[in-house]
Amino acid sequence: MSRFRASQQRGLVKTAAFQGSEDDFAASANDMTEARILVVTSGKGGVGKTTSSANLGMSIARLGYKVCLIDADIGLRNLDLLLGLENRILYTAIDILDGECRLDQALIRDKRWKNLSLLSMSRNRQRYNVTRAHMVQLCEAIIALGYQFIVLDCPAGIDVGFINAISPAKEALIVTTPEITSIRDADRVAGLLEANGIYNVKLLVNRVRPDMIQKNDMMSVKDVQEMLGIPLLGAIPEDPQVIISTNRGEPLVLQKQLSLSGIAFENAARRLIGKQDYFVDLNNPQKGLFQKLGEMFQN
Repeated sequence: MSRFRASQQRGLVKTAAFQGSEDDFAASANDMTEARILVVTSGKGGVGKTTSSANLGMSIARLGYKVCLIDADIGLRNLDLLLGLENRILYTAIDILDGECRLDQALIRDKRWKNLSLLSMSRNRQRYNVTRAHMVQLCEAIIALGYQFIVLDCPAGIDVGFINAISPAKEALIVTTPEITSIRDADRVAGLLEANGIYNVKLLVNRVRPDMIQKNDMMSVKDVQEMLGIPLLGAIPEDPQVIISTNRGEPLVLQKQLSLSGIAFENAARRLIGKQDYFVDLNNPQKGLFQKLGEMFQN
């Protein structure tokens, strides 16, 4: 096969497998009757919760849904940096609760995708006294504005910040890495979620390195999933582009030339809304793409 023809097929695969039909996605968004509240958590810090929240939220917004991202980490917010919105935050959720502003004033709308908004819980040195009832009230008010997805970026740990963040959630996404310390914390969080009535839980395995897995220096995604016993939403490979995208304030899924991790985030977002059920083969990504294209033509 010539390089030109191979390039054509790769372009066709990307268009067919990842872009989808805009009309179909818009129709699905319009047909959505009940808003979804998803908390992204892990227990252990530094596993990629905020990166996952930003990329999944942006991907869902690009599929036509009205999405609100809430940075629930009081005093240590970072979600605004990943979205490039740090200079536009004038009010926070604390200001809303104190009666200093309206909800629509604190919601920061993304300039690239108008159906994506960000709400930060507080400024770095702002005093707070947030309760579970406050979190529920905020989410109910956001839903009243027509938002279809609320993604809560949960703070690290399992203290009061964690309890507050999961209070309004109906479903959860646990982010972990293939490390035993991270897996043990994820298992602990899964138990706490169930104890708080959240049974719809999915798993996102981040920072996967196929080269280390092949050398038996890292647990495979299958091993992690079997240890936790949680349905797998996706696996995200280790990618230096994450640092670049963070510094630029631009999620991976917005890059013109998607990296493998960006593709994996887009696939995870589609599975989250029920649009796809296949996984990219991290060892041979093109194999997974061409297999999906073949299935599409057969149907």
